[in-house]
Order: sequence, then C-alpha cells, then structure tokens
Amino acid sequence: MSSPPPVLVVRGLRKDFYRRSGVYFGKTEVIRAVDDVSFEISQGETLALVGESGCGKSTLGRLVLGLIKADRGDVILGGQDITGADRRDLRKLRRDMQIAFQDPFSSLNPRRTVYNTIAQPLRFHKVVPKVQISEEVEHLMSSVGLVPPGLFADRYPNQLSGGQGQRVGLARALAPRPKLIVADEPVASLDVSVQARVLKVMQRAGKEFGISYLFISHDLGVVRSISARVAVMYMGRIVEMGATEQVLTSPQHPYTAALLSAAPIANPKAARRRKRILLPGEITSTSVDSLPEGCWFHGRCWLYERLGRPEMCRTQQPPLQKPIGAGVPPGHVSACHYTTEIGVHLKSDFSVRDGGLDS
Repeated sequence: MSSPPPVLVVRGLRKDFYRRSGVYFGKTEVIRAVDDVSFEISQGETLALVGESGCGKSTLGRLVLGLIKADRGDVILGGQDITGADRRDLRKLRRDMQIAFQDPFSSLNPRRTVYNTIAQPLRFHKVVPKVQISEEVEHLMSSVGLVPPGLFADRYPNQLSGGQGQRVGLARALAPRPKLIVADEPVASLDVSVQARVLKVMQRAGKEFGISYLFISHDLGVVRSISARVAVMYMGRIVEMGATEQVLTSPQHPYTAALLSAAPIANPKAARRRKRILLPGEITSTSVDSLPEGCWFHGRCWLYERLGRPEMCRTQQPPLQKPIGAGVPPGHVSACHYTTEIGVHLKSDFSVRDGGLDS
C-alpha cells in the first residue's frame, strides 16, 4: 500500500533582499535570507525548524505561505504549485494554509470579541452553513481549551491572558480546517506551564483535524515535545534534518552539537558537569558579496579547528546528504564533510544526555 502524498513540498527555495548601503546609500547590497532549502511535510506531521535569530526561519515560513515571493524554487501545497500564484489565487488558497503568531495580541483585532474573531474565517471561507457557525465556534473554543465557551465568547483581547490570547489565535487558525499551519514561535512569550497547555492543544487539534505544522522555534525542549522531525537552519540553509530524538541525541553537524550544548537542562549536577561548545562571533553576514567560498559555517566551527583547518571546508560547500557511518537512520541528512569525525570528538569530549551535551 503506497503512502499518501506529502501535504507540503518545498524544493530549492531561495530569497534575496536588497539593502541600500554606502555613502548616501549609493550601493545596493544583496542579502541572501534563504538559500536552496528543500523539505517535505506529511499529513498530520509536525516539522520543527530551529536555529539562531537571523538564520532565516521566519522568512522561510512566510515564503511557504506566499506572504513574500520566492526568487527561485517551488512550494507545492496539497499537490498544487503556489509559487507563482497571484493575490486572487492566494486568497482562495488561504483556507488551506494558516499562521499562528508569536504575539497573539498584535494579530487580534481589539474591537472584535473572541466569538467574532473565530467566526470571521468561518464566514469568509464558508466552512459551514450560517446556521451552524455558533455551534462550530463553540466546538473550536472547546478544542483549544477555552471552556466554558460562554465565559470567553464576549471578551475582547485586552480581557484575555497571554495563554488565552494564544488559544484564540490558534482557534482562528484552525477554523478554516487548513492542511498546514505555520507556527512562528507560538509559545515563546508564554510561561512554562502555559506553554505546556498550548502545546497539548496544538497536538490534540492536529490529530483531530489532521493538520500538519511547520513549527518555528529556538527552544529545543519545546521542539522535542511536539515535533516528529526537526530541521536545523544556519545562514539561510538547512544543515541537518532528521527524526527529532535522533538529531537531539546524536547530532551529525557541528552547529547542531553547539546548539545542544547551549540548551538549558533541568538537572543541576549535569549542568555543572557539562562542557559547552562555544562558537566565536555571530552569524556571518549573508551579503552575497561576502559569503564564504566553502562551508558557510567553517569560520565558527569547533570541528574545523580540531581537524587542523582542512582545505575542503574552506573551498567546497558540503551537500545535504546522509552522513557516512553506521547507526544513522534513513532520512537523517547533514551538510558536513566530516560527519564521522563529529561522532569521534563528541564521544571523547562530550556525551549526550537530557537533551544537552554533558562532559
């Protein structure tokens, strides 16, 4: 029996932005935000996208939704290529793709009640007959934990807590019954206890409605609890991708290992023992004129220094491919010339426990 086609297919996506610089802004600088990104998401699956601030995560999410136009590549949603869709076509496709924002209150109309906020997409996309809208709004509010619905229906955004506002935004995104939701740091501004409740709501809604998520985050603990697969992004490129538990316990890229070493862990003794991988500087400029010739990460790479600065890292961009060596499951890919050496150095200097790297 053949598996169903993926809900989302992204192929070779690229996006450049143009910035005026120089004396009196006479020079145009080309900034590469996303470069040659490809991935797929199956129905009901959650793919997490992690990386440092400025690596292109949010830009990629907006490219997938068609909020900004890609310079190159394809975005195929439900078998339909939406890359070249105009505004009218995208308007019809909005029912199939929604977004959940990091700050719900910036996206909620302060003059609309919770009921009207959730009912609006039901009316616009004609999801249910008019006589069933009230019943559907009540069902959506119950699905995201706004219970009893009558207590929240007539409230305005300024009368909600952060967690309640996030649930309203999620209910609005669920209302059209989309195929895909791009969740851009949806719980980053919430308390830990509220985060857990909102994540459970997202998981339950995904199972109930069969929705796929592109979950953008920098919190590896959150990523581990909600996603089946994770993609690690650096300077606009995916440098590692695979099953979440495999990536977070056996990283095959030096950048992923560095992210894990910086992640907080709950065990104080393990935190004190842990030896961190410190990366010098910050993300290199993604100006097209200043991009490195070889691997874009080699200037900050701890493995590059340990291996004596090999010529290959300076001159050749590594492809995203299955790492060489035993024990790496199918579907796990990494963009590093020396994936076998990563395991050797991690085993000798670090061990992976509790979602972080401990010495």
